[in-house]
Amino acid sequence: MRTALNTSDKKATNLSISAELLRQAKDYKINLSATLEQALTEIVKQKQRQQWLQDNQQAIAQYNQRVEECGSFSDGLRDF
Repeated sequence: MRTALNTSDKKATNLSISAELLRQAKDYKINLSATLEQALTEIVKQKQRQQWLQDNQQAIAQYNQRVEECGSFSDGLRDF
């Protein structure tokens, strides 16, 4: 999986958002850059998790089938 994003490297960008939403955000003194960065960080993490699951789907299925057929290595060690 990818490493954490370097938040010290900032790049200016232009965005278009609803004028009313922008007015409300300013009224509440919402830091647009920080809010967008936080939201994008969460979305990127979610997409990375989805990609990892997709990339490893075959290995996960094979592992689950092996456990179903042979059991888990710790089956004889559990007391419950």
